[in-house]
Amino acid sequence: MSKKLVALLLSSVITAGLVGCGSSEGVQTAPSANAETEQTASSDAAVSAGGYTTDSITINIWDSNQQAGLQAIADDWSANSGVKVNIEVIDWDNYWTLLEAGASGGEMPDVFWMHSNTAQMYMENDILLDLTDYIAADASVNKDNFYEGVWNLYSSGGKQYALPKDHDTIALLYNKSVFDKYGVEYPTDDWTWDDMYEAAKAITEGSGGDVYGMAMNTSNNQDGWYNLVYDYGAQVITDDHKGTTIGSAEGKAGMEMVRKLLTVGAPQSVVAETGTDSLFMSGKAAMITQGSWMINAFYTAENHNDYAWAMLPYADTNSNGTCDAGERYSAYNGLGWAANANVADPKACYDLISYFCSEEGQKKQAQLGVTMGGLKGVSEDFSDAFEGMDVSAFVRAEEEGDLFFRPYTRKTTVWEDALQQQGGFLDAWQNPEDSALMATACDNAQKIIDDAIAAE
Repeated sequence: MSKKLVALLLSSVITAGLVGCGSSEGVQTAPSANAETEQTASSDAAVSAGGYTTDSITINIWDSNQQAGLQAIADDWSANSGVKVNIEVIDWDNYWTLLEAGASGGEMPDVFWMHSNTAQMYMENDILLDLTDYIAADASVNKDNFYEGVWNLYSSGGKQYALPKDHDTIALLYNKSVFDKYGVEYPTDDWTWDDMYEAAKAITEGSGGDVYGMAMNTSNNQDGWYNLVYDYGAQVITDDHKGTTIGSAEGKAGMEMVRKLLTVGAPQSVVAETGTDSLFMSGKAAMITQGSWMINAFYTAENHNDYAWAMLPYADTNSNGTCDAGERYSAYNGLGWAANANVADPKACYDLISYFCSEEGQKKQAQLGVTMGGLKGVSEDFSDAFEGMDVSAFVRAEEEGDLFFRPYTRKTTVWEDALQQQGGFLDAWQNPEDSALMATACDNAQKIIDDAIAAE
């Protein structure tokens, strides 16, 4: 497939991309049994202490909160391999813009993160290094030890193109000082979404609108409204990735609850201008829902002693007053460690990725509070990483609730973007007082997703 065509395909599903150093000429395929020997046989190559043909690897990521911890893990690998690793942070939008430019003929980083929005197109177009044979020869990697949804996300055509870096869950963040000021009881793990609505309403009305009881950015689906759709019994994307039930009675019930919350929260015009995190940290919003990947931002904030976490509320769909199976979901997602298919030393890049995803690397990632692991069994270490702040709600979300993998299809961004526009949910989100708008939006969303999947 031509590079021009690849670029056009990626442009249709990616809102941004990334560039770095370390590309070489020609596509490197997965190795034969003698590939490492062949790689190191070149007499004019500078061979590292670990037997690699490169002395440096460039990594690009988009989250500055993770940079220091990941660099510490990479440095451990460098100490044994003799290959220096440099981790560069590029903001989310520019990351994908630059990566797309690299995929269409420019330079790319050696190693980088993959995301569920874009992975399928990158895998299908030979942009990522095929890791299949490396994994088969690596006794330390067992797919059964990783979170299934994350592992499967980075598989295509029977080949594996990334190893799971992490997984994440969602929890409710609240400001104790705001609750105290307006005499509202703190959230608990027994809260329903109706309890959250009543508390948010009390704070918004008690402050005369000076403080919003909650803030939700409707553009952030994974840490927001997706969870309510599943709590009420529907699915944004069905398990077979061939449809949706968002237009069902259950889907409409979940989105009706979203609508109610928006009536007592920050208007979307305010959220668009300021952002939910800024509203929260400035004391203008009492509650937000947020992902585990953002803990460090609040842990290091000026007023962090006022902040606390609880599990997401649940939907008491059978009205029995207790949280039953299927009534409290948390979305989970996971990034993948991938490498450039054109990288100069694929074995070195794979070995670095393997170390990041090893038990040793994953435990250190959790212990340093970088993220929860893509490897099962290391999340308890993450819970203990933030002294003075109880973040166990993120771990209990999967131990005491249910998880669903962040919805995706082959071209996720096509329908995701359409849901946020006119004809999708935009009118309902901007005018939450009108319940009829939300019901119509759910019907529209059903058609948008069904049509997008049919066109894939």
